[in-house]
Amino acid sequence: MHSVGVFEAKNRLTALLEEVEEGGEVIITGRGKPIARPAPLETGFNRAKAKAAAEGLRAASKGQTPGGLVLKDLISEGRR
Repeated sequence: MHSVGVFEAKNRLTALLEEVEEGGEVIITGRGKPIARPAPLETGFNRAKAKAAAEGLRAASKGQTPGGLVLKDLISEGRR
């Protein structure tokens, strides 16, 4: 990890972004104080992450009951 000033970051933006894309970490400073840290974006659909989230929801809802509520009644109530 290293830091660069705003002026240098502006002049070397492409190189800094390539560094971040490769896993490096850059801190951009303004007047000696940290003001930004560029980070790579997660792109695309992560099937494993989605599957883990769905399994977590299933596990959290296991054993939960509607407590005597009837779906038809809830739908009717929502139409009022």
